[in-house]
Amino acid sequence: MTTQQSTSHLLMIRPVSFGFNEQTAVSNAFQVKQGGKNEVQEKALIEFNNLVTVLRNNGVDVTVIDDTPEPHTPDSIFPNNWVSFHSDGNIFLYPMQANNRRLERREDIINQLEDCFKVHHIVDLSRFEQDHKFLEGTGSMVLDRIGKIAYACISPRTDKDVLAVFCEQTGYKAICFDAIDEHGKAIYHTNVLMCVGSKFAVICLDSIPNPNERTIVIESLQTTRKEIIEISFEQMNQFAGNMLEVQNKNGEALIVMSQSAFKSLTGAQKTTLKKYGELIYSNINTIETNGGGSARCMIAEVHLPFES
Repeated sequence: MTTQQSTSHLLMIRPVSFGFNEQTAVSNAFQVKQGGKNEVQEKALIEFNNLVTVLRNNGVDVTVIDDTPEPHTPDSIFPNNWVSFHSDGNIFLYPMQANNRRLERREDIINQLEDCFKVHHIVDLSRFEQDHKFLEGTGSMVLDRIGKIAYACISPRTDKDVLAVFCEQTGYKAICFDAIDEHGKAIYHTNVLMCVGSKFAVICLDSIPNPNERTIVIESLQTTRKEIIEISFEQMNQFAGNMLEVQNKNGEALIVMSQSAFKSLTGAQKTTLKKYGELIYSNINTIETNGGGSARCMIAEVHLPFES
């Protein structure tokens, strides 16, 4: 089977008790507590449903599964951190730093997908939680699925040892680097600062302070023939790095992002991106503010082969 960078099959988890997660805020500088508990959940639910509608209206197949009231999982809206689905039929489960995020891993979700897709093997890396080593899925890693490269900024949530095991199991090559925000604080997830599409990469190069590491990343992107679209710290803070290339059912490329990310882009950046797909976006401000994650974080791409 030919591996593609993007897919038209997405998994999203509808929130029932979304809110500011105290356990993750320590390492996520993008989180800001805003609004009362019920108000935040109500707004997040509207934003979630609107994004799903935008995706479906653009011809994307979205499997929506409701979160459960118990156990309490305020970040369940971000499933890409605990699971990833691959074209060889493998599913990876990941070790999560926050105790309450570990509760997001649900066997019934995988069972539901098995009704439509072939699952070959489940690789459970969550055992590394016992050693306090974490790798939070496609938040910690930005995958070039065609080039089999895993870009990863090392942080409390992204451990080199677990990354090495992922690469050993998948045949990916790891490109690791340190990344900081404009205040010098480590960036918690790689998918905040960069996005890799089939033929483009959006990246905040200023966030990679080591010139040698920056050069390695640039050269890797150039070697794999990605046009580099550089974004600023300010644009990164508006989640412009947190985009995702997906396909619609006709195989046409779409680039999904939040409204705040779209608004932060310059005209020239939008023009460049439009060469590679239609730009689609939705207002998810409550989710971004309280959750510290954006459109890409809300989507787990299902690359599994179909059941014949």
